[in-house]
Amino acid sequence: MSALFPPMFPALAAPTDRPALRCGPDSLSYEELARAAGALAARLAGVRRVAVWAVPTARTAVAVVAALLAGVPAVPLNPRSGERELAHILGDSAPDAVLAGPADELPAALGALPRIDVELGGGRDGVPSPPGDVDPESTALIVYTSGTTGPPKGVLLSRRAVAASLDALAEAWAWTSEDVLVHGLPLFHVHGLVLGVLGPLRRGGEVRHLGAFTPEGVARELGAGGTVLFGVPTMYHRLADALPDDPALVKALSGARLLVSGSAALPVHDHERIAAATGRTVVERYGMSETLMNTSVRPGGPPRPGTVGTPLPGVEVRLVEEDGSVLAGSDGETVGEVQVRGPNLFSGYLNRPEATAEAFDGGTAGGWFRTGDMAVREGDGTIRLVGRKATDLIKSGGYKIGAGEIENALLDHPGVREAAVTGEPDPDLGERIVAWVVPADPADPPADAELADHVARLLAPHKRPRSVRLLDALPRNDLGKVLKKRLPRG
Repeated sequence: MSALFPPMFPALAAPTDRPALRCGPDSLSYEELARAAGALAARLAGVRRVAVWAVPTARTAVAVVAALLAGVPAVPLNPRSGERELAHILGDSAPDAVLAGPADELPAALGALPRIDVELGGGRDGVPSPPGDVDPESTALIVYTSGTTGPPKGVLLSRRAVAASLDALAEAWAWTSEDVLVHGLPLFHVHGLVLGVLGPLRRGGEVRHLGAFTPEGVARELGAGGTVLFGVPTMYHRLADALPDDPALVKALSGARLLVSGSAALPVHDHERIAAATGRTVVERYGMSETLMNTSVRPGGPPRPGTVGTPLPGVEVRLVEEDGSVLAGSDGETVGEVQVRGPNLFSGYLNRPEATAEAFDGGTAGGWFRTGDMAVREGDGTIRLVGRKATDLIKSGGYKIGAGEIENALLDHPGVREAAVTGEPDPDLGERIVAWVVPADPADPPADAELADHVARLLAPHKRPRSVRLLDALPRNDLGKVLKKRLPRG
């Protein structure tokens, strides 16, 4: 590989029969992965950019690895995207071809693109040499945001950013080639694809993708040699629900080296249930498409439910007031916007120079990135997220209140299964706190006053909900994040 930038996957440079990837019925050793990805990479010569139909199969992993080996930016496509969103992404990214499994049925929107079938068998030549020096700033992936504030934006992730973030996690988590990662996350997103597939392959370890998440699949794979589990809060909630009646799952989680949750805050109640049943603490980390990973709780340290730890090696994090002043203290109470700087940052938004400039303090990519997340810093330097600036920072009665801590308090009530908190205009308070609750027993939901008193007792009187609204379920995206903008109006 190039002297300018080390290989993204050292284990593919001299591949062995060591297991690399398993997904459903398909398994590949490093030698088999090198042949399959190498053969596909050779077919990508002269291609400017490719889309990848990112279904949860081994072929998606081979496609992305091949694109990285060929130095061709890959655009992972969510197979559940609607017609309008998919058309926007294709028009914005303008890929030259789409990579997909031979049996994959593609939507009509992809019909005009040349299709390159991804095969798991390959030639005998192994990994190709890259086309000249590999520039660390060249784009590896273009990952599209969820589009909650407008059409999805294409996040340009360089080879430098991907490598730096994965290596920082390896240092923080003692992640090595001996680890076997288990997960069932979507493969069109940073969590499932970059961390969950590229991470193990960069370390020379093994990834076992469940195809679709189930507690039974987790128990099976962790019980058969898995050492690390990646999941989102919805998954850990289901695991916590299953633990009392599943001794095999208890044993499997108890034996794992590392349990990691991300993409949204894991409720404290689920932390406590898993720890009580297994003796293991779930480690939370914090990142986003534009920054990859920023912070993490360190394994082996004291349990810190509700926090996302301290900055990863090489990453700087600061909290900033609305007037732009940087918060100097760590009082665990004062809320500021999280801003991040480091080699993990994206290069910009595709075709969106104005949006790129707006995203950085000072208007220049490479500086402090404005995440839009609100947090407090505890006395020991750990970060506790309290919500998004646009939807989760509630200004009520002169106080700045984070929705996240109220949600955790509500989830601590036995009558609450799910909870979300928002603010809405109030002529007296400025904003009043509204709790959206999915009751544990729909036939006998807790009374509004009971929930308000419960929150006031755990937190403070000014943080109690002024209105409680019952739902059958909270609207969520593919990664389990609650979509507050889709909550009913009025």
